[in-house]
Amino acid sequence: MAIDPYEVAVKSEPNVIPMIDIMLVLLIIFMIVTPVITGGFQATMPQAENVKNRPDEEGDIILGIDKEGSYYLDQGDGNTIKIPTDSLESYLLRLYTDREKDKILYFRTDESMEYSYVEDALEIAKGAGVVLLAALTDPKQESEEEER
Repeated sequence: MAIDPYEVAVKSEPNVIPMIDIMLVLLIIFMIVTPVITGGFQATMPQAENVKNRPDEEGDIILGIDKEGSYYLDQGDGNTIKIPTDSLESYLLRLYTDREKDKILYFRTDESMEYSYVEDALEIAKGAGVVLLAALTDPKQESEEEER
């Protein structure tokens, strides 16, 4: 029995396999890129009692540490950049070597992070010439039950 080439049915369905492959690749790319785009320093600040409100002043150098231990540095111009852990000391050395005004480093950290990240940053800052370290907190919010 021979097959007649003219009797073979033509497939009229579209081949969706390449389209599915492209969509999966795009999905993976967006899953990787989206956290980077929306990134930045995000932290839930520790809360303290009897705190005086002090607004950030121009020239204040603020080191932010999020709960994953990533470092973010505001060099006093209001522009916060993410700093690789191994480059933190070189950034701080560059900022504090020629600084005459004050050698204060303000810390802004997430309340749920491991304290070891702060300890590491303190050692690095001390080695970079920081004289005074200050922690930034938010005023403690009173709950409705405490007010009654």
